[in-house]
Amino acid sequence: MGGILRQFAGRLAVGERLPWPLLAATSLAMFTVSASGTTRAPFLIDMARDLQTSVPLIANLVAINSITWGITSIFAGTGADRWGTRPFFIGGPVGLAAATVGVATAPSFLSVAVWATIAGGFCGLFSGTTFTEVSARVLPSQQGRALGWVMSGQSLTLLIGVPLAAWVGSWIGWRGVNLCIAGLALLTTASLFATTSRRPSGSTRTTSRMPSLNAALSRPVIRLLVMGIAERICYGLVAVYYATFLQATYALALDEVALPLGIFALGNIVGTVLGGQLADRLPDRLGIFAAAMLSSGVAALALFGWQPDLQTSVALGFVYVFCNAIARPSLMASLGSMPEHVRGTVMGLNVTANSIGWLGAAGLGGWMIGSFGFGGFGPLAAATALLGGAIALVSRR
Repeated sequence: MGGILRQFAGRLAVGERLPWPLLAATSLAMFTVSASGTTRAPFLIDMARDLQTSVPLIANLVAINSITWGITSIFAGTGADRWGTRPFFIGGPVGLAAATVGVATAPSFLSVAVWATIAGGFCGLFSGTTFTEVSARVLPSQQGRALGWVMSGQSLTLLIGVPLAAWVGSWIGWRGVNLCIAGLALLTTASLFATTSRRPSGSTRTTSRMPSLNAALSRPVIRLLVMGIAERICYGLVAVYYATFLQATYALALDEVALPLGIFALGNIVGTVLGGQLADRLPDRLGIFAAAMLSSGVAALALFGWQPDLQTSVALGFVYVFCNAIARPSLMASLGSMPEHVRGTVMGLNVTANSIGWLGAAGLGGWMIGSFGFGGFGPLAAATALLGGAIALVSRR
């Protein structure tokens, strides 16, 4: 009996083994795509000074970037359902590298905005298709963990990328940092090419015509997409403006924000990993999402409404992003469980929803700074979190 149990456990362990090389490559892809925009956060003031414009306008580069990102992701998603994912997540990083070089060498704000718009388009080609590829290569019971590891690339951007960019940027400036990101995009291309040479076992994607958006946009999918918009607004408000918030509140120099940003990103990573475990081990994914979002709303009120000292603000930032990050894997696992023939389209629409969220975060955040200051961020984030959580709770019925 003991031998039989050991054999069964061995087969189970093999069957549940995650494709770690692919997860590392796709995590790098998400790190790169996130770094192409998020690493601007420590340089908002420097870029505004260099390009002779205002901080809110520089912050709105994220919004400009998000527009083309969202548009191209729809076409990449539907195209992936027809032709497969490789043309998009191989070509996308190459185009991103070229556009990022354009940002680094741009002489004016208008030129930066144009190149950022182009970069967003290339980001949209491969950000959603990476999730589609991973979803096709893992079991449904693994999707929360696998997609959580992919999303950890975004978290690592905050933990490593942004603090490292702030430190390196103090020597080579924001333009030099963009050149480094271009090199990283080329490395991403090579890693994705090497880990996706074989098609997923059991894949049946041989569609001869483009999938219909109407087939993908079921009511459950629409609700999940709206929840995703709310979650991205909550995340984006802090991801884009957290460094500026600390600089403005505590008069920190550029290199002094590196450690607080690292602690903030650590909360994102821990929350994402824990969220992936919860999504795979608990049956109520929507309930997990709702609880995490409502918790992040409470943390947002404390973060932006109470600043007794730097240590407290850093701790509250950790709590805020930790709660927010728990929600994301449950949402992505729910989207990844959609039928294979529309999965690419759904993931593409998810990236479009993310772009709308980033657009809302950047635009609302810039308006909030100009009108009410950072004190208005707490109620705004709390209201958005409440909306996302409420939709999740209603969708459970």
